[in-house]
Amino acid sequence: MSSAQSRFSQLEILDLRHFSGAQLRPLLRDEAERWQRRLHWDYTPASDMLLDYLDSRILSGYVALRAGQIAGYAFCVCEGAKAVIGDVYAVGETESTVNPICETLMNHLLEMVKSMPGVTRVESQLLMFPDGALRESFQRHGFKAYRRCFMLRDLQAHPPRMDQDPAELRPGRSLVLEAWRPEFHDGGAQLIHRCYADHMDAGINDQYRTLHGAQRFLHNIIRFPGCGVFDPENSWVVRETQQRNGGLPLAAPRGGPVEAMLLSSKVCAGVNHITQICVAPSLRGKGLGRLLLEQSAREGARRGVRELSLTVTEANANARALYERHGFQTLHRFEAMVFDSSERH
Repeated sequence: MSSAQSRFSQLEILDLRHFSGAQLRPLLRDEAERWQRRLHWDYTPASDMLLDYLDSRILSGYVALRAGQIAGYAFCVCEGAKAVIGDVYAVGETESTVNPICETLMNHLLEMVKSMPGVTRVESQLLMFPDGALRESFQRHGFKAYRRCFMLRDLQAHPPRMDQDPAELRPGRSLVLEAWRPEFHDGGAQLIHRCYADHMDAGINDQYRTLHGAQRFLHNIIRFPGCGVFDPENSWVVRETQQRNGGLPLAAPRGGPVEAMLLSSKVCAGVNHITQICVAPSLRGKGLGRLLLEQSAREGARRGVRELSLTVTEANANARALYERHGFQTLHRFEAMVFDSSERH
């Protein structure tokens, strides 16, 4: 037996609930350092939240022990009939397509999830793993893969462009650009649902398919640090205005329709991540996407942001082209994985 085989044969897989946050803290610290180095992302807030969940013993998952030492972990979260793979990580893995500990953990986790009563759909977006990693494990369990891109814009190499008046973007309609406010929540969720209900990304995240799901999606972005800490000062909406008093634009009524939106979060000192950008179907092709991206870049640069990042489905060619025109370059490709028993024949 080779030394590599010997090390692998010593791997032991145990229930995650047998372990405390303190026991997994060194592993999560190692993972946070990997996120910082590879994706320019401070994973510490998400790790801190995960440590609290670990101590409450409410997460389903597994821990890998090698020679008695914690080497990796994996967990999932159940939401009714859907399970979401939260994370899988092992020391020294994720940077290639060969990840034996993570593959072992994932096989155990997928077998457990698919045996749960009532679970008909499983979603996973493991951002740290390169395209092709863990694919065999997922495909063995009947998952469909969606290739995605993690893109980054260096604001020094691609500085913000000149201001653009949104009122000039569509003749006959006057539009106003506003920073995010809590009263935009319902209108923002309605816009997300309008834009994505029949979009290819609804195959990746089924929350897009219903208004209630879009509301939960938006709530999670704003409330929880999984995609960074929400930055309301650099999140923007475009709304239609009314014309009064000699043609001067007045903001639309409280709770009026949101026609376009960009949301961003702080993921690291000097780095913002665009968690959502969408434009109402009736206003596409009028420059609102360009307006929102440049507004985010301008405001970010003014406040010391050096880089902007985002993710996009690779098959969404129009969106990728827009981002590339605005200085975003693909730093990393990964895969979203989906199993849905209702879609299998």
